[in-house]
Amino acid sequence: MASIHSSQIVLSLAGRDRGQLFFVVKEEGDFVLLVNGKGRKLAAPKRKRKKHVRGVGTSAHPAAQRLHRGEAVSDRQLRAALAAFRNSEFPVWPEEGHPLKEEINSCPRTI
Repeated sequence: MASIHSSQIVLSLAGRDRGQLFFVVKEEGDFVLLVNGKGRKLAAPKRKRKKHVRGVGTSAHPAAQRLHRGEAVSDRQLRAALAAFRNSEFPVWPEEGHPLKEEINSCPRTI
């Protein structure tokens, strides 16, 4: 498993939020705390197991750099940074047959 670190952008592979991009705010052993500025804000980050996320990259956006340095950043800035990353890395969301789409679909769903 690749190392996941603070301020990295990850893709959720399992749960209700699967397929969504998040920033890692903090690591806690086998868990990471995730935010996206909309459904999961800095005030209430999502705690998720590392095996249920996959690192997809980092961002040069000023908000991501501030998060990496531990400086204050707003939810609005995080949303803008994720949108910029999504538009640059995934101009068209993966369709069926794409390896990333297959990885998202291969994670077991719990009902």
